[in-house]
Amino acid sequence: MADNKIEQYLIDLMITYQQVGANLWLLDDEVHSLQGVAVMQAESIVIVRAEIMDVPKNNLLELFTKLLEINASELVNGAYALDNNKIVLIDTLHYDTMNYDDFRSVLDSFSLALTEHYPVLSKFREKSSSQEASSSNEVIGA
Repeated sequence: MADNKIEQYLIDLMITYQQVGANLWLLDDEVHSLQGVAVMQAESIVIVRAEIMDVPKNNLLELFTKLLEINASELVNGAYALDNNKIVLIDTLHYDTMNYDDFRSVLDSFSLALTEHYPVLSKFREKSSSQEASSSNEVIGA
């Protein structure tokens, strides 16, 4: 039996995770599409967070409009947000009142968002110079 209900819920849900600090778990579960999702407990708040991508330099209006549309119409739990120069998916729960179904619902929503929104949001990612060179070579048949 786990000492913390977050860890117990992760075990019950059969999520692959690593405890990387006191009250901090990093999910790395390909089966449940929860790679790179952090779960943190800070006093009575549980924060579930995933870094999605760096904020690109171009097409910001189009990207931010898309993120707001997704927030309004496609996300059941959580929201896309900005944290410094990163776009993140984030949600919070109250530890004291959080139950198994609440926690599972947030993780299910993150899994769906990470799977469904990646093709849409990846179009806004900036390519590195090596990716651009590779793409150029493919186009010209080099």
